[in-house]
Formats: sequence, C-alpha cells, structure tokens
Amino acid sequence: MNIEREQLEMDVVFVGAGPANLAAALYLKKAVAEHNELVEKGIKRGVKKIDELEIGIVEKGSFVGAHILSGAVMDPIALRELMPDFLEQGCPVDAAVTEDAFWYLTENKLLNAPIVPPPLKNKGKYIISLSKMCEWLAEKCEEAGINIFPEFPASEVLYDENDRVIGIRTGDKGIDKEGHPKGNFEPGVDLLAKVTVLGEGSRGSLAKQLTQRLGLNEGKEPQVFSLGVKELWELPAGKFEEGKVIHTLGFPSDTQTYGGGWLYGMKNNILSIGYVTGLDYVDPNIDPHAEFQKFKTHPAIAEILEGGKMIKYGAKTINAGGWWTMPQLYADGVLLVGDCASFLNGQRIKGIHTAMKSGMLAAETIVSAFEQGDFTSKTLKEFERKVNTSWIYDELYPVRNFHASFQSGRWMALVNGGLQFITGGYAWGFMPMEHHVAGHERMAKLEDFNNEKFADRYTNVKFDKKLTFDKVTDVYHAGVAHDEDQPSHLHVLDTEICATRCAEEYGNPCQRFCPAAVYEMEVNPKTERRELKVNFSNCVHCKTCDIADPYQIINWVTPEGGGGPNYKGM
Repeated sequence: MNIEREQLEMDVVFVGAGPANLAAALYLKKAVAEHNELVEKGIKRGVKKIDELEIGIVEKGSFVGAHILSGAVMDPIALRELMPDFLEQGCPVDAAVTEDAFWYLTENKLLNAPIVPPPLKNKGKYIISLSKMCEWLAEKCEEAGINIFPEFPASEVLYDENDRVIGIRTGDKGIDKEGHPKGNFEPGVDLLAKVTVLGEGSRGSLAKQLTQRLGLNEGKEPQVFSLGVKELWELPAGKFEEGKVIHTLGFPSDTQTYGGGWLYGMKNNILSIGYVTGLDYVDPNIDPHAEFQKFKTHPAIAEILEGGKMIKYGAKTINAGGWWTMPQLYADGVLLVGDCASFLNGQRIKGIHTAMKSGMLAAETIVSAFEQGDFTSKTLKEFERKVNTSWIYDELYPVRNFHASFQSGRWMALVNGGLQFITGGYAWGFMPMEHHVAGHERMAKLEDFNNEKFADRYTNVKFDKKLTFDKVTDVYHAGVAHDEDQPSHLHVLDTEICATRCAEEYGNPCQRFCPAAVYEMEVNPKTERRELKVNFSNCVHCKTCDIADPYQIINWVTPEGGGGPNYKGM
C-alpha cells in the first residue's frame, strides 16, 4: 500500500517521554540559551549563535506518564543539576525517606538486618510516582516551547543511503485487524531531524532495530533484564509510616533466581509494593506475577496489607546488566539514553538519576554538534566521552559485575557483591567466567530441570482477590485499553514452534512469564491441536515476551497510539 506521508522537519526529535528525554530536552533549551549568551558577551569566540531549535518529543502513551512505571525512590542528584529549586517549582515528590530497613525472608520468618547495606540506604532521597514526575517535567518542557506529541508511537527509524539516521516515522492510525485502512485512517508522519535521541526505556523497539542494523552491540555483553511487578495499596491509617522504605531478599525466590521485594510508604496511607524477578532465571516454571503474589503471602507482608485495598497494578522490565552491557551510545544522527542503553545501577536498584544525567550529557553533545554543524559520529561520539568522565562512570563502573554475579546463585553473589563494594568492583570472587549470559539462553529445558521439586511452586497461592490477585484482575487495575480492531502488536514469527518444540521443551513459558495473561495455549476444536492465542489487548507494554522467549521469535512492536496501560499516579 503506497501511502503519501507528511514530512515535518525538526532539529532534534526525542523518542519517548521518560525522565531521560524530558531532562534532555529541558537541558538542551537551557544549554542553547547559555551558549548564545556566551557568544553575545564575547566569552565564546569563533563560533556562531545557535538559531532557535525546533525540538519534538514523541510519546506512544495517551498522555505523558501513561506508560511510565517505577518503584520508585529517586536520588535527586541529576534533578538538582537540571533544576536546583525543583521542590520550590512544585516537583511532585511524595515523601522524603525517613527510615530504611532490609529484610531477609524465609518462608515464614524474617531477619531484620541490623545494618542496612550501604547501597540500599535511602534516607534523604525521595519516594515518588515517576508517572507524576514525568507529567510535571512535560509541563516544564511545554512552558519552554518544546513540542510534545502524545499518542504518536515511533514505529521505525529512518535512514539515508549511508545508514545515517535522519529521523523517525510514527505509526499509522485506523488500521483494522486484517491490515486494511478504516474510515478513520491516518497515515503516520515522517519526523526528520538532524539528531534523533532514543530514550524508549527498557527494550526499546527502535533501539532494538537500530543496534542490530548498525552493530552497536558488537563487543558488548548481552543486555539482561528483570521484571518488576507492582501494586499500589490503600492501607488503614497508621499501618505503614510515610517515608519508610523496606527492601527484601529471599522468599519466594529460589537461590538460583535473582529476586527481591520493596515496600515504600507514600502520602495518604498509600503503599507502593512490588517484587523484581530476574529474567535470567533457570527454572522454566517461574511466573514473575505469581512470585509477587506469593511474596504477599509471607506473614510479615500479609500483616502489613491486612485491612487494605489494592487500587492499582503495573509491570515493567528494567535493564539490569549495567556497564558491560551498554551498547555504543552513538551513531551518525542518533544517540541512546536512559534504560534502553543500560544506564541503571543494579546494585542500588536505581536508574532515574542516571537516565536523567545521560539525557543532559546528550543535550550538551547536541549543542556541540550544532556549534560545528556536524551531526555525524565524528561529533556525536563525544557523548560517550562525556559519560565516561561524569559521575555516571563513577557510579556504574564499580558495580559493573553486580548482576552477573547473581548468575552464579544468591550466596556467591552476596559474597562477591560485598567484595565488589569494598574493592570498587575489582574483586572477582565467584564471578561466572562468561560474565552476563542473555536470560533466554539460561532457561533450562524441562527434561534438564528437576520439575518434581519446582513444578508445584505456586500450588499454595490461591487468588482470593483480597490479598492475592490473578493476572486478569490485575490487568483491569492497570487501566489497560487497546482497540481490538487493529493488528496485533505482538508478532510471533513462527507459531508452529509454539505448538511443537516449545510445548515439549519448555512447556510454553510465555503463559507464565507474561504478567498480563496475553499468551494462552488452547485446543483448536477443528484440528484438535494446541495453538497459541495472543490476547494482545491485555498487554501492559512491559516487553517481557520480547526478552524472555527462549526462541526469540516474539517481536514487540508499537500498537496504535494511545493504547496500553494507564499508570497515572503509579
């Protein structure tokens, strides 16, 4: 189908309205103004003023923040650099952290650590709704004259004949499930830019395309991911202190699986509670959503939740590999920032501040590019140098082996993590020789796994819809909405594998690793064969399927703009 598309020329296009790109766009405006002032005063010589830049941010959600999900405890270091008076300007922080605790959980007991591990000390940091904060940052961007386009998913990267990135194409709207234009059809728009910045978050679909096409992962370790599953609870007054932060290790994860929980006390008796499961687990029977529900049945957790009410749900992957898994951050016409480029600190379980700082350094690089009139790798590679000489390096390099150590099991990881903390990352201890292994490569086949021990790991988890919830109920509380008369955005490249090899070798783990009940194996009454059914309208945009599928035959692409979860206030 030949489609005539509108072309809009901009100077800089940011893909994704998350903390990295919102900070980048704001900082870019500020940095250009500062550059021009220095030129006017004669302090900067030999360069011209930069004309007013046309800056655009495209966002697939129905509003900025709709698809933004995190725990979250924020280190304000980057926000203070961007906006020293962020509190006075109304940044919607929920509570300052007043108390930290670290619990090791067995099946029925807890050990309250007398000393909180230093990386998990958060006193003075801020508990926030990242969705609310991104909404607020978007307002600041619009006040600064930055164009934000919600409901405009970036569907593909545009290249010239030399593979230089020249912009992005947004997705078409009004296509039916058979792929035909409907009466409300609107073709996507080509946004052309001198520099495109990808800040799509974990497993960004365009970043995935770009790194494969341009070989930006060559010489790097494979990215590894975890899945965070979260609920907001409204508790009886006084049940959990505002500003209190608890992190947990142990139950319900087995010792070969990376996992841990959190409880954060927010305003108005709201509790943020969640559980993170590493998607590099070995046991094919693991279900991260069920791990979270089981976590809540621990006596200490259940007691906190007693009398409360679950009010919101969400799930999101995080890019947990860190320094060794960071792709090349630049190519001609493009930069990568935030979680899609592995800027998360896995030891601290924090990435908001590093994402924002990466965006601000990208903005500095873009100013240099406009100074020189050069938007090729020759100039944009300066971004990588800036990262390597910033506090991002000081924070991420010493913990470069943190997540990889958990691929040798919990006990070795704790020993190795302690050694790394003491030596600044130089003690290898019990590190696996291969460093990071991609999660889908670590999943064991059923025949190689002790299924008698683990196959019934969730039999005692009953979904009573008071303390524990099935996936469909939780999806309802995520406010998910997709027009069902559109092509599925979950492309399974070979469904025959699902019905045969995957069923036999792994027991169709997509039914378990998806936290939104998207994938089902059901019997076709005509053929009497089990076939894959994809309930794409349930999708919460976490990208787990694209990451964890052992055959890598699930490709997550952007659905029609505006569809997906509603994480407002999460």
